[in-house]
Amino acid sequence: MILFGLVIDIWAWTLFRKRKTTLNPYKIPSKLEIGSIFKISRNPMYLGMDLVLWGVSIFLGSLITFIFPIIFILIINKLFIVLEEKSLEKRFGKKYLDYKKKVRRWI
Repeated sequence: MILFGLVIDIWAWTLFRKRKTTLNPYKIPSKLEIGSIFKISRNPMYLGMDLVLWGVSIFLGSLITFIFPIIFILIINKLFIVLEEKSLEKRFGKKYLDYKKKVRRWI
């Protein structure tokens, strides 16, 4: 799970770098990435990070560690994704709204 999460993160990061758009969630992106891994998840980088946390929790084998991937999802949804979606709607309008209808936030 850890390796799979890292692969997803690196894949999505590489696509952003190739398209020369920002990875910073507080900046307005210059391009909308909707191909490749972004056809499966609107937020593959966060998905990958969460998979890493789940993998670490399984590896450690302690029930308390399973709270961290859940907290991560809650924080990311409230503090980052909502902000990013507003920014994407403002920047790309209908194109982003159409994409949002077709692809789920996580998986």
